Amino acid sequence: MSTNILSNRLVKKLTFSFLAILLLAGLGYTISTIYFSNQYFYETTQRLHANLAQDLIDEKFVDASPIDSTGAINKILFGDIMHDMMAVNRAIEVYLLDMDGHVQYSVVLDHDAPKTNQKQISLLPIKEFIGNKGQSFILGDDPKNTASKKVFSAAKFSKGSSEGYIYIILAGEEYLTTRDNLFRSYALKLGLGTSILTLFFAALLGVLSVWYLTKNLRELVFAAKRFQQGDLEYRIKNAEKSDLAGVTTTYNNMAKTILEDIDKIKSVEKLRRELIANISHDLRTPLSIIQGYIETLQMKDEDLSKHERLDYLKTINSSGERLSKLIAQLFEYSKLEANQIEPQKEPFLISELANDIHRNYQVLADQKNIDLNLEMGAGIPLVFADISLVERAIQNLMDNALKFTPENGRVTVIITPNNKDVEITIKDSGPGIKKENQALIFERYRQTKTARNKEGAGLGLAIVKKIIELHNASIKVLSRPNEGTSFSFSLPIYQMA
Repeated sequence: MSTNILSNRLVKKLTFSFLAILLLAGLGYTISTIYFSNQYFYETTQRLHANLAQDLIDEKFVDASPIDSTGAINKILFGDIMHDMMAVNRAIEVYLLDMDGHVQYSVVLDHDAPKTNQKQISLLPIKEFIGNKGQSFILGDDPKNTASKKVFSAAKFSKGSSEGYIYIILAGEEYLTTRDNLFRSYALKLGLGTSILTLFFAALLGVLSVWYLTKNLRELVFAAKRFQQGDLEYRIKNAEKSDLAGVTTTYNNMAKTILEDIDKIKSVEKLRRELIANISHDLRTPLSIIQGYIETLQMKDEDLSKHERLDYLKTINSSGERLSKLIAQLFEYSKLEANQIEPQKEPFLISELANDIHRNYQVLADQKNIDLNLEMGAGIPLVFADISLVERAIQNLMDNALKFTPENGRVTVIITPNNKDVEITIKDSGPGIKKENQALIFERYRQTKTARNKEGAGLGLAIVKKIIELHNASIKVLSRPNEGTSFSFSLPIYQMA
């Protein structure tokens, strides 16, 4: 896998997203810079010239009045005022307002126009400005265009019978137009240059950052690629310390689980092959016997005595029963293995079931001269389990015990109540099981050779184990060579609601 950052689609997306964010941030920075620069300029201008209107009144209105005794505007006075103001700052526009905010006179207005003398501006900003002595940033109406707002200085005058306001626009329209044109050019150059430099260094830093931050991600992709190519043992080193610790540790655990599952599948496949081989062998044996004896009967029927014929038929019947039992075990085990059997648990007396099984197996025990005993006390409590499955498990253990116990031996069924469960033990006096073989006897069709019998337990014990596991319990085996074997498991006591 190539580690080139541009070949990684995710890294490309992260890089482009990062650059887009930078571009938007640069654009936002430029716009905000222009806006706040303007605000800074306006506020500074207003703060510096806050007392301009009052200074003008104090200087110019001492000996002269803006309105004479006839009510006419002193245009000569305002001409001198504008001359002095423009000599200082060409951006300034001076207006004379009455007490209602109507524009009385200004050199910058055409008073011959009918609408000029009808202009009225809001007095609220003016009164607020005078009230806080120009210490707050306030915008007022522009008499030339009342829809726009401008920075101003204002003061109230009273001369004789005349009252009103001197209203000074500190940044007139012509000035602002010239300033805006120059400022846009400056801002464009500044913004463009700053943005280019910022984008360049930020992009370089971003690419390096993305490369560094995706190091663990690339390691994860590399590990997945190695795993895909068959390197099942490869793991991400120090996964718990990486920036993506949750993902990398999960990947390592997942890889470990998959490897374990593969090993289990291989083990299951191996056991399946062994099972098929063993079953094929055991199915072939009784079938061969049945087929052979039937062919003998067909070929030598006239030469066989009645006793030989009955002996042949008995052998055929025995092999048929063995074949039928083996097939039944296979069918039963396959359903248990596929979880097709759900235990139907109910309360029942294990003592009654033990008595029934003891009575049923007494005849078989007598045939082999085996002493079959049942040991249990009175008052055995109810257990909560599937009675048919428990009976099947005990029967398989009894079959096994009678099969491996020699003549004149002993088989004992022991029922022992405990605090929360009842323990069932089947004990025999057979040849016992070697310690190294005890873990194998519950595997399906695992064959163990003994001194007396070379046939294994087949599927019987595997079925028992599956049944006990369905009851959330386990089966224990205790055995020593030549000292017999005991199998035991426990069933929970029924708790009445």
